[in-house]
Amino acid sequence: MLIQYIDKAMSKASYDKLEDGTFSGRIPRCPGVIGFGKTLFQCQQELRSSLEGWLIVKIRHGDKLPVIDGVNLNKMMPPIQEAVVHGWMEADQKKRFYRQVAADRV
Repeated sequence: MLIQYIDKAMSKASYDKLEDGTFSGRIPRCPGVIGFGKTLFQCQQELRSSLEGWLIVKIRHGDKLPVIDGVNLNKMMPPIQEAVVHGWMEADQKKRFYRQVAADRV
């Protein structure tokens, strides 16, 4: 589902050719996701990398993600109070988290 989200987001990207002949790209639904490159292909690669980093930060902090073309990653994320903060959780938080994940799969 994550790859599908990335592909859908990339299909919404807009690109501009800059005065110096290089390219810039952005994904309007994902604030702060931008990329630059000497060629359009390099710009697309940089933009995809920027999007992946943006998603890692948003998911890690439990931030709400925009729904893109019906792909909603928020349904798969734990509630904010149970999100992993800097890779660490109390033991009781882990138990609740894994119980919730198991319940969501049923």
